[in-house]
Amino acid sequence: MRVLGLQVLWMLALLVCTSTAFAAQRALLVGVSELVNQPQALWLQAPRNDVMLMRDALLKQGFTAPDIAVLADGVPGAALPESQAIHEALARLLAQSASGDFVLLYFSGHGTRLRDVAKRYQEPDGLSENFLARDVRGTLGADAALSGDLRDVDFDAWIQAFLAKNVFVASVFDTCSANSMTRGTGDAPATAEGPADDEVRWRGLRTTQLTGGGSPARSLAAPPAATDAVPRARYVALFASESHQITPELRLPRKARSARPQGLLTWAVVESLARKPATWRDLFDGVLALYPPVIDELAQRFPTRELPSPVAEGNLDAPLFANSGAPASTRPVWSAQRSGDSLAVKAGLLDGLAAQQAVRVLATLDDGTVRRAPAAIAQIKLGGAWLAVPAALKELPGSAFWSVTPVTEPAATALRVRADKPLPVGLSLDYPAAIRLADDPASADVRWTDLGPAGHRLEALAPVFGTAASAVVVPDVAALRRRLQALAQLKWLAQLQAHAKGGQLGGFDAALEVWSADRLLRSVPVAEAASVLPALPELRTGERVRLNVRNTSGRSLDLVITGIDARGALQAVYPDGAGETNRFKRGTPEQPAVKRFDLPWLDTAGEARLLVMAVPAAPHSAPRLFGLATAAQADVSEVRVRGGQPPAASGERQVFAALLRRSGSSSASTADGGARP
Repeated sequence: MRVLGLQVLWMLALLVCTSTAFAAQRALLVGVSELVNQPQALWLQAPRNDVMLMRDALLKQGFTAPDIAVLADGVPGAALPESQAIHEALARLLAQSASGDFVLLYFSGHGTRLRDVAKRYQEPDGLSENFLARDVRGTLGADAALSGDLRDVDFDAWIQAFLAKNVFVASVFDTCSANSMTRGTGDAPATAEGPADDEVRWRGLRTTQLTGGGSPARSLAAPPAATDAVPRARYVALFASESHQITPELRLPRKARSARPQGLLTWAVVESLARKPATWRDLFDGVLALYPPVIDELAQRFPTRELPSPVAEGNLDAPLFANSGAPASTRPVWSAQRSGDSLAVKAGLLDGLAAQQAVRVLATLDDGTVRRAPAAIAQIKLGGAWLAVPAALKELPGSAFWSVTPVTEPAATALRVRADKPLPVGLSLDYPAAIRLADDPASADVRWTDLGPAGHRLEALAPVFGTAASAVVVPDVAALRRRLQALAQLKWLAQLQAHAKGGQLGGFDAALEVWSADRLLRSVPVAEAASVLPALPELRTGERVRLNVRNTSGRSLDLVITGIDARGALQAVYPDGAGETNRFKRGTPEQPAVKRFDLPWLDTAGEARLLVMAVPAAPHSAPRLFGLATAAQADVSEVRVRGGQPPAASGERQVFAALLRRSGSSSASTADGGARP
């Protein structure tokens, strides 16, 4: 019997090892240089080079040649990148994939945007992004008739299908969807500029530049049918530009004899991979560090062009090229720029940093070696901080990539709990929110009393928590944890609003609206609603509260909208869990970016909070989430960061923040099952 038991254990161990050993890494690389139904003036040079550069980089990362499929024109042995062939390749890749696998989807070529009224999710600017396959055709002068294209909803359907099989999906799009924001049919900017020996070609076409010819039906190999959204903990994507920008291909590396036409994003990704990044965030930070010298050169050569900032979304803290939804680290890591003996950090008060805070400085060398040293923040503002380069790292070369991570949460952000016993185990919060026992009872934010079988009593002592939450009894430890975590988040929301008090963000507006069916009844600007909201009349039957956000600033914005309902639960508004991002698209007075959000939880019994926070998006920077990554209930995958236009010189106070409190109908009980004392 003992021998049989050992055999069973051995077989189980073998199954586990076999499952791990056979988890595969696969990639689909698509490069479209020639649009065979379009004028050659619109063709590109670099996509065929891009796919081969990416293929070589993946082989160095451990991918095997049979598991890398290539569709590209001008590449020996590769299939042509026509729309049906691309869908068929995606279908084969999906059929081959099994739970635990990793898949990379890579696309290089032209993109465009058009209106797609059939989309389930409408973008704030009303436009849909499309990738142009080799056989694309358009109806001349129209912006809504294309064949031979792959729409953003097609890509989303494929990604959802992979995620449903528990496959980690990473996507890289060295393309763009720009120029078509100008809706007229006037002359489009040239695709190629500069001398023949150093030509720059721009990716991104207006649909009005495309010729029609025959209009074949959309590809027979359609994407999978839409299903319920799958959580995106196993998803990452990198994009070459923001949706209204164009991205270049040019000879890279610059001034090197071996230089050849490459997409800027592809080249930067491969260069960053050479430094052996551990996570997708490390990879993206390396990409960001490589962009400025090239962009500065292009800005001098082409001063009228709006140049790109790369984009990243998804679970950036996941391990690189692995199937894991768990972050490699729960601490934020911010990139830094060295100047002499000082470091400028791209994070500040709005991100949860504090003056004199202990941090760890990381320097990544060309060969991937990481050197570390302790330091402390010397100066800080809303969006930036500065510190001295640690003495142990001063001798490092100028090519090192620098970053900073906090050692612990700032003491000022922690919820201080007065109690006569240790805090309950299992508390889980993302930086910078934290919960600690109060050393001085007079400084406590909350008093916790264990009532034994009767539950747990919480008394809110700090004014920020309001009167409605002054005392509550919850039935068990699980409810206690939820309530403490919500109060800790609420304290951080209040500090965010205080940091941004007095700031202004021209061209950004937010208003609370009351609707009945499809009719707007009344509207209150959010900036004025802090005092009005508690007195807002109760809604009548059929009425609902909505938030209207409008951007006419001419820049993209980093925007977070989140709330805490009367139960103490976080409510994600923007980004939410359905594929939205924290980058709100650029709008202008002539073409505003507008979106409305339903807020059904804001008018329930008890007291609820709503935070609206926005700043101009900084170019070549990682996400600014204001320490609110858990706004999507720990689904970090729905967070997107995009570059944007540089803020004006006075940008330090260019910030919008409003923290609103709404008292709904009174109720004798709490959603945690407890009763108010």
